[in-house]
Amino acid sequence: MTEQRHIKALELDKVLHSLSELASIKDSKEMALELKPASVLYDAQALINQTNAAYVLLAKFGGPSFGAAKNVNSSLSRAAAGGVLTMRELLDIGEVLRVIRSLYEWRFSQPGADSCLDVYFSSLCPNKMLESNIFTSILNEEEMADNASRELADIRRKMRNQAQSIREKLEGLVRSTHYQKFLQEAIITQRNGRFVVPVKNEHRGDVPGLVHDTSGSGATVFIEPMAVVEANNEIRVLQGKEREEIERILSELSVEAGEYADTVKSNFESIVELNLIFAKAQLAYKMKASVPILNTEGVIDLKKARHPLLDPKKVVATDITLGEKFDTLVITGPNTGGKTVSIKTVGLLTLMACCGLLIPAADNSKICVFKKIFADIGDEQSIEQSLSTFSSHMVNIVDILKNADDESLVLIDELGAGTDPVEGAALAIAILERLHINGAKIAATTHYAELKAYALETERVENGSCEFDVKTLRPTYRLLIGVPGRSNAFAISERLGIDKELIERANEFVSTENIRFENVVDSLEESRLQMEKEKAEAEKTHSEYEMKLMEAEKKLMEAETLRQKEYEKAQGEALKITEKARREANTLLMEIDNLRKEMKSTKDAGELARRAKQAMKKGLSDIDRTVNPVTTSLYEDADYVLPRPLQVGDTVLLTELGKEASVLSLPDKREQVEVLSGALRMRVSVLKLRLIEKKKENKQKTASLSRSGSMESRLTASADNRCDLRGMTVDEALLTLDSFLDSMLMANIGEFTVIHGKGTGALRAAVQKHLKSNKFVKSYRLGIYGEGENGVTIVTLK
Repeated sequence: MTEQRHIKALELDKVLHSLSELASIKDSKEMALELKPASVLYDAQALINQTNAAYVLLAKFGGPSFGAAKNVNSSLSRAAAGGVLTMRELLDIGEVLRVIRSLYEWRFSQPGADSCLDVYFSSLCPNKMLESNIFTSILNEEEMADNASRELADIRRKMRNQAQSIREKLEGLVRSTHYQKFLQEAIITQRNGRFVVPVKNEHRGDVPGLVHDTSGSGATVFIEPMAVVEANNEIRVLQGKEREEIERILSELSVEAGEYADTVKSNFESIVELNLIFAKAQLAYKMKASVPILNTEGVIDLKKARHPLLDPKKVVATDITLGEKFDTLVITGPNTGGKTVSIKTVGLLTLMACCGLLIPAADNSKICVFKKIFADIGDEQSIEQSLSTFSSHMVNIVDILKNADDESLVLIDELGAGTDPVEGAALAIAILERLHINGAKIAATTHYAELKAYALETERVENGSCEFDVKTLRPTYRLLIGVPGRSNAFAISERLGIDKELIERANEFVSTENIRFENVVDSLEESRLQMEKEKAEAEKTHSEYEMKLMEAEKKLMEAETLRQKEYEKAQGEALKITEKARREANTLLMEIDNLRKEMKSTKDAGELARRAKQAMKKGLSDIDRTVNPVTTSLYEDADYVLPRPLQVGDTVLLTELGKEASVLSLPDKREQVEVLSGALRMRVSVLKLRLIEKKKENKQKTASLSRSGSMESRLTASADNRCDLRGMTVDEALLTLDSFLDSMLMANIGEFTVIHGKGTGALRAAVQKHLKSNKFVKSYRLGIYGEGENGVTIVTLK
């Protein structure tokens, strides 16, 4: 368990204060301030999962309302023990019940809102009856509603009537010319709850009644006239009954609340937990945080991590790793470079994750759940800018050395500082070595060059530094792993104006080994900067390539979509043209047939009809070729041979259209079959068909349907714009007509013919009545000569 002083050193308390401000319930605020980091992976992961679930729910549905719920446990306990609650206490209980119901309805009215938080939502038990009783009976903490009970409403009605009666009597008195000269003012007022009139003191004997009060000057006395004394007494009696009835209602509501005390208490605990969890989710949104991947292997891998207490506009995101390739990270570099912020970020984000908070870092960042976290961070680096001493640091170090083990994270700022540099450096190396042997994960900052060499020479110990721009004399706050830091004292001093000769003289006092080491570091730094520059350029080029590729794919998709839309639009227009031409041709053929029958000279008329039919058929064939041009299809295969002869009911693929169709007839002499595709009926060469084999049971079902005389088969048989209803009952005919009308609408065909026959006219009347009430029918009419006259109805769709 991490001690509170280490938690405070990493400033978790300030993050928890921000969390408490986002909670709306007092108990949730207190829980937020008292949060302790979990030291077991299972517990920490459960907390993270809850916060992430709330985070997702906020994104999908927005946050639930927690209203103004208060802790009413003491009131409920008193009610359960037989006590009578005040109106304020009952209103608070009613508000808790309202929040319980609101949360329950919010969760279970959202489809797809299942989450690990359902254990809390499912525990909620709304009590609409008690909630309604409270808010119906009590208007506010000082007023009971008239409709709280019939008795109360009756009492208050009588009180209003009595008061009105008194006012009428007193108004008669104050308007009386006899009494007006005795009154100080012609008004009616109240004293001690009784109606009185202000009378001049010298005329108090002229107005018979009871004196209830006098003015401050003594010039006015407030007299209750004898005429209203009895009525005022009656009001007093009614007021007593009102108080008794209110007390009875409060007692009744208190008993009802006491019966559900345990349930409401339990529900309130769930509300408090949910309020805290959703406050964590809101903090995650505020920090732009993500879900960390937790582990117990000691691995910390923070990507683009940001310290949550620094200004989001100024804080620099940094990458920090520890525990995977190395267990100890020694961060060196100049002051104000961000070393302390780096180790504080590691510690604070670890504590936040163990408290169930999402961390301000990029996705897939890793956090280890440590049993203990130790922090010896100099106060001179804290926000308060206080001062510390070598002795106080050593006291902390002694405690850390005693307690740190392989499940501990140790963070030390300015290790070995505040004493002789030689001894301080040696002591710092010894401390790091002991902690490393104990198996702890360590991140320490220092100024000592000896620790840089120690990190280079020791296995699983790594150097780190905070980048510093010598040209601008400003730190970049980026943490560089694997690069030892430089003090940059000579470069900074020279940039600030120190004499160059003085700098050179100072350089002579630096040891040769140190100079060689610094030169190596300089060379590494130059190489790193060059590689980062090349990497940035490569990433930029790759990003531009990806964007261009995405744009090209998008344009290709748009072009394909547009082509498909235009093709479908053209096909639809062509279908309309074909159907219109087919109707006109059929009409013309019917007229020619009728004329032929009436002609006396059958030879000439027959020859004329035969030629006319040939011309019409040729015209229709030309139209069909225009609508369905022969194109090279993706489905065409010159070597394809039907696996077996086609049968009625087979499902085939139209290679020219790429659509499925059903076979309606066997091949004729020209090897053509009649097929039905959607609402389109046509004759196609068997060479343009590909047989689609179906499962045996589907074939049997299709054959059964084709053999039945059902209305569906009638509809299929009349898919050429003619709906034949002859021989059906009215009910069967109307069902068939509706199905046929649907198919016409789907095929976008604007006109069709209903064949109902002449007969008695009953079927015709039923059909036309049905068409009249259909919202898709624009108009209808009986057929004319050549169309079938009264035996058909021509329907035009909207």
